[in-house]
Amino acid sequence: MGRNIHDIFVIGGGINGCGIARDAVGRGYSVALAEMNDFASGTSSGATKLIHGGLRYLEHYEFRLVRESLMEREILWAMAPHIIWPLRFVLPYHKGGIRPAWLIRLGLFLYDHLGGRKLLPPTSVLDMRSDPAGKPLKALFAKAFEYSDGWVDDARMVVLNARDAADKGATIMPRTKVVSARRENGLWHIETTDTLTGRNDSHQARMLVNAAGPWVDHVIRSAFGQNEAHHVRLVQGSHIVVKKKFDDVRAYFFQNPDNRIIFAIPYEGDFTLIGTTDRDYTADPRDVRISEEETVYLCNAASEYFKEPVKPEDIVWTYSAVRPLYDDGASKAQEATRDYVLKLEGEGEAAPLLNVFGGKLTTYRRLSEHALEKIGAAIGVKGAPWTAKSHLPGGDFPVKGYEAEVAKLKRRYPFLTDPHARRLVRRYGTKAQVLLGDARGIDDLGRLFGGDLYEAEVKYLAEHEWARHGEDVLWRRTKDGLRLSKEQAQSLEEYMAARPAMAG
Repeated sequence: MGRNIHDIFVIGGGINGCGIARDAVGRGYSVALAEMNDFASGTSSGATKLIHGGLRYLEHYEFRLVRESLMEREILWAMAPHIIWPLRFVLPYHKGGIRPAWLIRLGLFLYDHLGGRKLLPPTSVLDMRSDPAGKPLKALFAKAFEYSDGWVDDARMVVLNARDAADKGATIMPRTKVVSARRENGLWHIETTDTLTGRNDSHQARMLVNAAGPWVDHVIRSAFGQNEAHHVRLVQGSHIVVKKKFDDVRAYFFQNPDNRIIFAIPYEGDFTLIGTTDRDYTADPRDVRISEEETVYLCNAASEYFKEPVKPEDIVWTYSAVRPLYDDGASKAQEATRDYVLKLEGEGEAAPLLNVFGGKLTTYRRLSEHALEKIGAAIGVKGAPWTAKSHLPGGDFPVKGYEAEVAKLKRRYPFLTDPHARRLVRRYGTKAQVLLGDARGIDDLGRLFGGDLYEAEVKYLAEHEWARHGEDVLWRRTKDGLRLSKEQAQSLEEYMAARPAMAG
């Protein structure tokens, strides 16, 4: 393996690493990627799962980031209409509230006009005394503003970028830790360890991309042996999931007295997602968990708006992640820039290194394009930008074609219930037919693990999407962990453990 010299070796299997690998291999570079755990096992599956411009970033004058994010919303939606879809947000307002109405109107005007909005509907004003969106809220909120953004299945977006990169020829290595990287004779010499088998491998590359997210400084210190690395500000964001608080298909944007905001979002049909928090984090990112303080904060903040309070006992699941923001010296965690920073190192004959700091789901594609500009300047340009008109695997159908895809799947597989068909199209798009194959009845899908998770789907995830453990299936490739009992989840884990490891 060491004799095979790659153009680019990427460290990190989150959205930025997988996005850069996909873009690069699509331009003709030879690419390898190593992720020490499963794809999206860190920050990229711990987001609020929005494709959004970042309305609140306008307050911090992040106009470039907001404009780029707004322009990306419809590009990404067209790339992956199975895992991304439009979502309307209701921003309740009352006199004497946190922000004056004129400021909200100005922000929403900019939001409507800064970016390339073509398909998403514009901002409107709601009378909450008559609009259904007012029903679950306290009577205090007689008025609201409604605007557009998007929803994304974040972990699926990561793995689909990895899948497409592999399909285009990249060497994709999950559960592979980079233990050292050194420059020698104009090349990077990289040593890796397979965390499942213990196998050690050597690789060579003309250029190294460090996209390790919260671990980017750790990689600089440990793998490269550089002691001084303090570029990242780690900010913890936590979320709670409760049983469904409202029937409306729209989400809510709640403003808090401390000037922070949270969202309450319809989630997986039967639940409501509430988050996020923003607080500095100093421990190991692997150990991040929601704190009691954050739980109480989210419950209290949502209860300021909902007629029916949100209580800790309502929570069915929590998740927490660490965002690796570029340390710009901001005094508060919520004020630290969400923009990304790309730093190129390597002068003269030294093999170049690109360190990736910050970023967000919405801007990952543009971050990748900017990374490729720096890569081209360092080792030579190959190919032109191409991802804006591309599709992620399964997303090759019209941007507003979800309902038609569901109908098509139900015609071909009439034994599927409507919720099952909808979930399959949401997860896999046109690839749902590959998953179902020649099945003529529900029994052909094999063992039922719980909910509507059948053996055929689990096999597909193991063979095509690198799923190795029950957790990979239940919490990253799907969210069926919300519907399976502990006994059913254990049964799935035992099934996965008995399966031979798949190369993906």
